[in-house]
Amino acid sequence: MSVTRAADGNDDARVVGALDTVRDDPLMAGGGGGAPGAAPRSTWARGVSAVLAVLSVSLTVAGTAIQSSLPDEWAPWPPMAPDHGAGLTFPLIGAFLIAYRPRLRLAWLMCAGGLGCAVNVMMTGLQFAQAAAGDLESAGWLRVLAITGWTAGACTLGILIPLLSPDDRLPSRRWLPVAIAGVAVTLVEGVRNIVRPTPPASTYRWPEVIPNPLAIEALAPYHPALASSLVVLINACVVLAVISLLVRLRHASSTARRQIAWPLSAFVVYTLFVLLGDDYWLPATIWTALIAVAIAFAVLQYRLYGIDTVISRTVIAAGLIAAVGAVYFGVGALAALLVSGYDQVAGLAAALVAGACFQPLRTRLRRITDVMLYGEHGRPEELARRLAREAGETEPVNALAAVTAVVHDGLGVTGVVVEAGTAGMRVELGQVGPEPRVVPLVWHGEPVGRMLIGPPGPRRFSAAYTERLIRTATLHVADVAHAVLMTADLQRSRERILNAREEERRRLRRDLHDGLGQALTHMSMSLTMAQLRLREMPSAADRMLRDLRGSMDTVSQEVRELVYGLRPPSLDDLGLFGAVRALAEKPGPPVQVETEGETRDLPAAVEVAAYRIAQEALTNVRKHADATRTTVTLACSEDALVVRVRDDGKGLPRHRRSGVGFASMRERAAELGGTCLITPAGAGPGTQVEATLPLPGRSRAAKITGSPRSGAARG
Repeated sequence: MSVTRAADGNDDARVVGALDTVRDDPLMAGGGGGAPGAAPRSTWARGVSAVLAVLSVSLTVAGTAIQSSLPDEWAPWPPMAPDHGAGLTFPLIGAFLIAYRPRLRLAWLMCAGGLGCAVNVMMTGLQFAQAAAGDLESAGWLRVLAITGWTAGACTLGILIPLLSPDDRLPSRRWLPVAIAGVAVTLVEGVRNIVRPTPPASTYRWPEVIPNPLAIEALAPYHPALASSLVVLINACVVLAVISLLVRLRHASSTARRQIAWPLSAFVVYTLFVLLGDDYWLPATIWTALIAVAIAFAVLQYRLYGIDTVISRTVIAAGLIAAVGAVYFGVGALAALLVSGYDQVAGLAAALVAGACFQPLRTRLRRITDVMLYGEHGRPEELARRLAREAGETEPVNALAAVTAVVHDGLGVTGVVVEAGTAGMRVELGQVGPEPRVVPLVWHGEPVGRMLIGPPGPRRFSAAYTERLIRTATLHVADVAHAVLMTADLQRSRERILNAREEERRRLRRDLHDGLGQALTHMSMSLTMAQLRLREMPSAADRMLRDLRGSMDTVSQEVRELVYGLRPPSLDDLGLFGAVRALAEKPGPPVQVETEGETRDLPAAVEVAAYRIAQEALTNVRKHADATRTTVTLACSEDALVVRVRDDGKGLPRHRRSGVGFASMRERAAELGGTCLITPAGAGPGTQVEATLPLPGRSRAAKITGSPRSGAARG
């Protein structure tokens, strides 16, 4: 790990260590075992790592307690070292990572190195406890075990983890000699400490020299130089390991750079404390534990293991336990002072106050955790507020792009795509990747599109797969998608109405100018000529007036045709039933007209649409159906008029293509918010055209129960 503290102070060696994090690449190519969930979660691996974590923490706590209880003359110096922080935090985080990635070598190295540091702490405490009790021989053997634990921790946490970070393998083959040299030099340093000769009593820090059972006294002349050389070599290897991290940082992507920066910066600060000497033992110890926290933060920040929910629940549970416990005991103590002698009242009051504080505390802790993990934009209520504001302040044409940007920012993903309807209306922001999450958009049971969510981005803890946020966003995006579709339908309807109006105006202008206008001009000229010839040539004038009368009849017929084009006169003369019966009496196969309900006093638009649909359907029957019998049914209720035309002809072709007539019938029905279906006529041969035209009563109900667009779409 970091600081070598031998059993006696003369041979202490300061070795700078390095730590790093685990890469967040979900397709890790090294020995780590692939993406989360790709490798089987071995129960054996989780169990072993949990045992190592519990053992390390227990040894560290017990060793610290033993060291703090020693007499001052036998107390170790410094009272704490980075090994204490490493023994407490590294095995816990390593076991946590192994639970998600059993084959991750970095996690196993964290467990092994942390256990070595814990053994060093425990054996050092026992060593000085035995020495204080007078058993110096046992203290010597315990010192050997302490150095062994330190050697294991220094090799793994100080050399191997920096070289293997963040993708669980060396940067390249050129770094293999550095790894071998670092481990070898650290092992030699451990052996040197184990066989070190007995130090002089005059320079010994503690009351008596603890004998070394494995001492090689012949090394005494060379020992100081050897110790200094090994410390320099170990520090050089650690510096090279740090350089490997800097090389990775230089050539890494933006996401990997953010990932490496946290543990690297933590390690640099820790190294500074260590190099400043023993006077900074407390910040060095605390910062060692923070290095492990930085590793966890780097892993969680980029959602490699999808455990932000676990963190959130852990923070909430711990906060509730601490806060409710403090409230309970505080209120209990206060009540006991105020109403002494009534312990039951004090306990009841404490329980009531703690219960009353539980839900507000839980809500508050959840909000704090959401802000910590996802930022302000990751809170569901904040996301809902922003979506509602954008949808309300932006016109429907641009609202879909606005809410897409809010969702992209709130979820913290690489990309979001919103598709409205099936006509290709699409808004894309960022890159969703090859396998995005697909969320259907449903408005009151009606599918209106879908939302594609890309993988998590590099900003804080990504909230992309937090269900509360996705549910919040889906509701607002579905509303906006429906509004956009309705706006598009309205725009298309306006365009059709405008085109139809202009086409009708052009037809009327052409008919009036080319037909009626020229005829009236010709009649005016004929009248002038007849007036001039009336006295000189009465017979010629009489002939011209007779021709003029014929022209007037022609003009009258043209005027009637123009009026008929605006609205069939038979509707005004005969009513809908009579007008349809007049259509049925035209040459062709026999047509039977039936009515159900009252067809009088219908709205003018409904009468014209029904008449035109029946006219077009009968025209198709006479031209294409080869039918022997046709039935036209007019069924009128309080809500709608149904026009049904059924024949016994040859039916619809297998590969049919809707022509102008079919499209015209559908458009006439859709303009009134109705439907028009062209289907086979039941079990027998033939075709059936059924148009449903809503009446004013149904139109008012449609405003409450549903959208006219959905009915038109079915047609």
